Amino acid sequence: MSAGVGQGPGQGQGPGGNPADAGVHDAPGGRPGPMPGLRARHMSRRDLPRVIAIENEIYPFPWSLGNFSDSLEAGYDCWAFDDESGALVAYAVVMWIPDEVHLLNLSVAAPLQRRGLGRAILEWLSADAVRRGARGMLLEVRPSNLPALRLYERSGFERIGVRRRYYPAPDQQREDAWVLFRRFVGQGEQGEQGGPEVGGAR
Repeated sequence: MSAGVGQGPGQGQGPGGNPADAGVHDAPGGRPGPMPGLRARHMSRRDLPRVIAIENEIYPFPWSLGNFSDSLEAGYDCWAFDDESGALVAYAVVMWIPDEVHLLNLSVAAPLQRRGLGRAILEWLSADAVRRGARGMLLEVRPSNLPALRLYERSGFERIGVRRRYYPAPDQQREDAWVLFRRFVGQGEQGEQGGPEVGGAR
């Protein structure tokens, strides 16, 4: 299951990097990741060929190399997730705005989909955002992306709006984007324990 979001022109672009990222660095070999056997680290330009290969395999309208390069240049949180062999198997791009985070892309390599990795990465990103002071997470998703919609609903996201004709679609058509938001509550102790409490979770 692809948990990818944020496909389409303009995604991954915009003012502002991450003012809360000061002092955030990778330990040697990366950080403990969202699941056993995975390590999280900051994406670098040398990762882009692998990232683009995954992106092109799992999406009919993938991000371009320029989208990822611009996200790195803008200082967004660009995360890579490696398996035990050191292979990059998932990635995410998050923008801070300013006390919330905007999830622009969350993607898992095709062979590892439908194993709960997308959900685990989403929770890992949320916990990291809470620890650094975020009050909530915003994202866009295609209404046709039913696996992603189920993931976000289970994770406590609620629909707050629609962006008309936001995504490219087959036959030169456009598809709306649903705007979803997850409010984080109990930032202090909950975030420090590695998992935010979610307002409105079902």
